[in-house]
Amino acid sequence: MAFALATEAAGLAVEAFEGAGSLEAARLNLVTALQNHAQVLTVLSSGLADRNGLSFGGIDFSLAPFPEESRSLGTAFERLGVPSMGMHGSLAAAAFLADAIDRAQFPRAGFSGLLLPVLEDAILARRAAEGALSVKDLLLYSAVCGAGLDTVPLPGDTTREELAAVLLDLAALACRLNKPLTARLLPVPGKKAGDPTGFDFAFFANSRVLPLEARPLQGLLAGNETFDLAPRQRHELGSASGEATR
Repeated sequence: MAFALATEAAGLAVEAFEGAGSLEAARLNLVTALQNHAQVLTVLSSGLADRNGLSFGGIDFSLAPFPEESRSLGTAFERLGVPSMGMHGSLAAAAFLADAIDRAQFPRAGFSGLLLPVLEDAILARRAAEGALSVKDLLLYSAVCGAGLDTVPLPGDTTREELAAVLLDLAALACRLNKPLTARLLPVPGKKAGDPTGFDFAFFANSRVLPLEARPLQGLLAGNETFDLAPRQRHELGSASGEATR
């Protein structure tokens, strides 16, 4: 038998970026924090495994948030310099965070990536309520990290066919990028786009119901036919360095 750990550690990114004098320093702070915490967790877990005849399967360091600003990935994005989560620059910040997690050395399990659950993050929920963060934005960020669409409040009258169109986009991203993406879409009964959510749940930050720009698929995509998508192949392009510039 085996066990693994999953962390709720978005606060590490908030702390790592606070007061950092450069992007390189911010990244080093986060990578170092991940590795230091992982080392402690690994030692403790390995000892527990040995004492109980178990196998330790690793750590899912996905920087999961909690609905308060000090443990919000939205806070981390904005400390990097994004004026408001959802505005341009957010995609680069998502890639930066995901890259830092990839650089950290620790025994990996699960996603070990960047997750952006709207209702589990105080700043994401606030920016969604303000109209700065949309379903399409979250899909876009999924192209550079492991977000998917997580705890997204939708109108209660959203149809199965409309949800199918959204999930087809998500599945296409997952197949072409060759990585798992998840969906927790939450149609809220009796609510329409723009309504406050009104959840009474300690692990959710209330927001507003997001509009869904979806209609039932038509034509060839509307049938029962399935189709394969081959993962995108990387090609070397001369001496491209892969560095982003500001």
